[in-house]
Amino acid sequence: MRRLITTLAILFVVIVAGMTALVLLVNPNDFRNYMVQQVEQRSGYQLRLQGDLRWHVWPQLSILAGRMSVTAPGAQQPIVMAENMRLDVHLLPLLSHQLSVKQVMLKNAVIRLTPESKAQQPADAPVGPTDSTPPEPVKGWTFDINNLEVADSLLIWQQPQGEAINFRDLNLSLTQDSRREATLSLATRVNRDQRELQLALEGEMNVADYPQRVNGTVKSLSWQLQGPGLPAAGLQGKGSLQAQWLNESQRFSLQNVALALGESQLNGAISGKLGNAPAISVDMRSPHLDLDALAGLDVSSSASPGTAPVSNSRPPVIADAADDLDNPLNSLTAALKMQVDTLRWHGLDMQQVALDAQNQQGQIALHQFSGRIGEGTFSLPGTLNLHQPLTEVALNPVLQNIALAPLLQAFALPPTLDGQLTLTGKLAGDGLSVDDFHRRWRGDAALELDSARIIGMNFQQLVQRAVARNSDRVSSGEETGNSNETRLDKLQAQATLKDGLIALKNLNGGASGFQLGGAGQIDMLRRQSDINFGVQVTSGWKGDNDLIAMLQQTAVPLHIYGDWDNLQYHLQVDQLLRQKLENEIKSRLDEWSQRNQKSAAPVKAPH
Repeated sequence: MRRLITTLAILFVVIVAGMTALVLLVNPNDFRNYMVQQVEQRSGYQLRLQGDLRWHVWPQLSILAGRMSVTAPGAQQPIVMAENMRLDVHLLPLLSHQLSVKQVMLKNAVIRLTPESKAQQPADAPVGPTDSTPPEPVKGWTFDINNLEVADSLLIWQQPQGEAINFRDLNLSLTQDSRREATLSLATRVNRDQRELQLALEGEMNVADYPQRVNGTVKSLSWQLQGPGLPAAGLQGKGSLQAQWLNESQRFSLQNVALALGESQLNGAISGKLGNAPAISVDMRSPHLDLDALAGLDVSSSASPGTAPVSNSRPPVIADAADDLDNPLNSLTAALKMQVDTLRWHGLDMQQVALDAQNQQGQIALHQFSGRIGEGTFSLPGTLNLHQPLTEVALNPVLQNIALAPLLQAFALPPTLDGQLTLTGKLAGDGLSVDDFHRRWRGDAALELDSARIIGMNFQQLVQRAVARNSDRVSSGEETGNSNETRLDKLQAQATLKDGLIALKNLNGGASGFQLGGAGQIDMLRRQSDINFGVQVTSGWKGDNDLIAMLQQTAVPLHIYGDWDNLQYHLQVDQLLRQKLENEIKSRLDEWSQRNQKSAAPVKAPH
């Protein structure tokens, strides 16, 4: 045992002595020109190294460099610039004064993937005839490094005429084998519009044909988005996908995309083309998509019926409204197809939702936006214009047999009316939020409500009780049904929306025992209603037959008005009965006068 320890100690001393001698005998600055030449020969890029190169022995034999940069031919800015670079080298090649790098590590680097960092032709480059064969393009980078480490760095990515996106705190580990199969690990964060996206992924890449083609698989993708306009805990998700990039055509493909966003899931494929005229095609399917949870809406915490769902977050502060015009959809074409089994929006549960939309540089055509709500169906074809500070919307809604009360609640309207709604109309406005709908939308619609219920008042009982209090000649029969609601077989109306006011015309409906008609308006901004009804009760009376016959043919005025939280009503029964009594007395006096005139007429004497 003692002999083994002695042997190992001697071996260790020899290795240390050898490495020390090597460090003393080999000057790392001798490789400076070699590295610069190799980078330029392989890629055409220019490597600059500032300061002296120095050895670092433990725990890995490395060459340390100070500030460095790599610049493409003719580029305005370097593609890579770092404060520190470390080259881990093999020991044995150094014995023959050769440099073999097994790992490159960059720290505090700035990586620019921008138009300014791309290779450019010199301004004085000769231009060949138009019919000549174009020269072969510069091959560019080839990934010949077995191990690459990037730590605490910044990646700036920008498309032509696009806005730069900064990926901060970038930590990247890239390792490849002899078959040029690479393993990738990445973590970074992005700040934009006062929001922060934290991103981490683990995956594999095939870089055998890099940079012409790259194939990869993202085995694990996790992210978290926090900031204003989002839930307090932020949005978290994970996923996986398969990706392909074709450099010459600037095309990409994402297949077998599987994303989990909280309780929501998305599966499908995304493909497209980048460059000066980017185009994207999205085909997704979701078994469940909860937009309320993604937007941080708490429907259960609404203060009262008719109020908007409460958001647990605040929207981001935008310094300049013109920033809204910098929508990325304004600079690309896109096609979106989506199938959602169950979708929740503002507490409204939808099923079998289908979306088919086309975007042409900010002009969106909704060819299909349809689905089911309960037993009913909806269809909302239309257009959107994203070139304005507030999105311009035009829709042609068609609703069939949809429960009205949940729909009113979703749009922050009082659920005092229920039934199965059928609607056909045309709507247009500015903005996509519920508040925008209350303030900036206009349109007309024909409404029909089957099995309607006016919740909070029984019109028939109100009229009968009021008449009974003002006259002892009649009384109401035995009261049936709920005293807090009015039931109608059908209710119809023409509605006009303009900047927060809903005007109702030709309002009419009926059920067994009474009919009603009327008109009025609903003020969504002030949360007030002002509607005049005429209620004609045709059954349930007892008493004077003549008065009952008159009441059965008379529409009693009923005025409903006031704030939604405290609606008031006024019945003009006393005036109606007084007028009817006066008319009846006048009619009888006229009959009596006519009879007296006939009886008092002179009799002609015979000749």
